[in-house]
Amino acid sequence: MFCEARRHVKPQSGTEWLSVDGVYTVFSGVESPVTQTFGLGILHEASDGLTPAVLDTIEDFFFSRGTAAVHEVSPFAGVAALDLLCESQYRPVEISSVLYQPATPREFPVRTGVTARVAKEVEIAAWVDVLARGWLHEYPEQREFISENGAVSAACQGSVRFLAELNGEPGAAGTLFVHDRVALFGGAATVPAMRRHGLQTALIEARIQYAAAHGCDLLMLVAEAGSESQRNAERNGFRVAYTRTKWRKSCPGNSSAK
Repeated sequence: MFCEARRHVKPQSGTEWLSVDGVYTVFSGVESPVTQTFGLGILHEASDGLTPAVLDTIEDFFFSRGTAAVHEVSPFAGVAALDLLCESQYRPVEISSVLYQPATPREFPVRTGVTARVAKEVEIAAWVDVLARGWLHEYPEQREFISENGAVSAACQGSVRFLAELNGEPGAAGTLFVHDRVALFGGAATVPAMRRHGLQTALIEARIQYAAAHGCDLLMLVAEAGSESQRNAERNGFRVAYTRTKWRKSCPGNSSAK
């Protein structure tokens, strides 16, 4: 979904994806956080799961494009898959929590001066601007990706854009991706000057209400393990389903893909 949208927004990006024995393998740029696999150790079509041959094919896909091989792996992939990654000289570089809760209708308290709503089509530029300003403060090294990400997210099929405002001024933005009755909370960000006013909580609440009103059964959210984002999600009814680890192997001969 993200790949197709990025190709549409930026045809020259070289964005590609393929399925390797059922594992989604995505290239969206050398420095892009979306360049990785999805479903490693779980989505394999073959009964023997992750094998050295499958891992080699995936690595060739990444290395031939000058980027590191990266896998975001659920613990349900099993010990054998993790052992193979260790034997193949991968190292863990990130840990995140996958959280969930049923999509049930509910009421939330009204907060003075704080509101959140679906952004209008004419507000896309403002929504992209808020998202970019919020993320750039945290990840200045990802300027190019962040500058494009808002436009790409807006172009994704099934995406719904939300704005949170403080006294009428937009200060936080987030996304909801709806597919097959599952609502995935996409990345959200608040501009630094407007933090600690409840805008992120308002975004979460607005997206919960939207998902419940549009026939979703399940809400899903991903946050850095133990972060304030995770604690904020838990305060709003989310519970940890599992904790996943991102594994990385540098591209041979490419010092920038460490």
